[in-house]
Amino acid sequence: MLPYFTLYFIPAWIAISNAHKRLNHSKIAWFIASLVLILFVGLRTCGGDYPNYFKRFLIVKQQTFDLAISSGDIGYKIITYFVAHNGLPFWVLTLISAAISVTGLVKFLQKQENPWLGLSIAIPYLLIVVYMGYMRQGIAIGLIMWGIAKLEEDRFLTFIFFAFLAVTFHKTAIIMITYGIFYKESGRFLKTIAILIAGIGLWYAFVEKESSGLVTNYVTAHMVSHGALIRVILNAIPAFLLLNYGKFFKEKYKDYNFWRMIAITSLALIPLVPIASTAVDRMALYFLPLQIVVLTRIPTLLAGRFAPKLTMSVMVIGFYFIELLVWLSLGNNAFYWIPYTNLMWSDVL
Repeated sequence: MLPYFTLYFIPAWIAISNAHKRLNHSKIAWFIASLVLILFVGLRTCGGDYPNYFKRFLIVKQQTFDLAISSGDIGYKIITYFVAHNGLPFWVLTLISAAISVTGLVKFLQKQENPWLGLSIAIPYLLIVVYMGYMRQGIAIGLIMWGIAKLEEDRFLTFIFFAFLAVTFHKTAIIMITYGIFYKESGRFLKTIAILIAGIGLWYAFVEKESSGLVTNYVTAHMVSHGALIRVILNAIPAFLLLNYGKFFKEKYKDYNFWRMIAITSLALIPLVPIASTAVDRMALYFLPLQIVVLTRIPTLLAGRFAPKLTMSVMVIGFYFIELLVWLSLGNNAFYWIPYTNLMWSDVL
């Protein structure tokens, strides 16, 4: 477990040390952090779906291009085919996947109130569990976060572009497109038209043929996602905080309406867990950035009203350390992650 705890406590220490100020985005510091995260995720030889992705990689090696991309998620399949048919090892594919996922996360973090605190929040579940366990959906989430970072710069069409890319890696990412309408009050009509066009195009291009399969796999087949309720509640906590302190958020941040809609959806998912836990769990993954946004802003917004800023930052870091510790110790599938193994200290590379 030591590699995971080390990865967590370094940004946590930086976040606490600088809790009283908003850090300038040191290009060197974030380059080093990004590189470490990419190597940590991209060169690992453990994680939930690692064996399955390796088996699929070996299958693609024997397939023609048309056959390799015929089963959907064309973005991931093209990269897989390129790596496999150029004689490159599997770790190149995992490294490329990690580079996309981590870059999207870092771009998103750099727009936050305390990006190092945001990284501490992201590491226990988003980075360790999702990026190391759901490679295709991890890429999709990274691209969505990259797109949200562009919304911060009022680049709506760029957000649509990143959402388009995300859908090519995991079709479920299509659910995030509509939220772009709510980012700002202005231009909502044109955004709606753009999203309708993009959504319809993406649906027929990537989702429509397999939509019945998605429903079967995630809803009607009664697949059970263990821990879904806990993960949905983890999103519901910041959702409640955002809605409860909405006045303060709205006064300071222009993206309040965007995150408000995600918060409402997050709360609405709770009663759906017993009906379709796997579908809800997969959808909730796209709302994980809500935790980063709300919990990096709360210490600033409520400083003096609830507790000192430093105290609240320490509380957030303590909470996510407990989450990491509990999951590694008691998670049903945590054994796929333990021990942590990496090609950098093995004979494989």
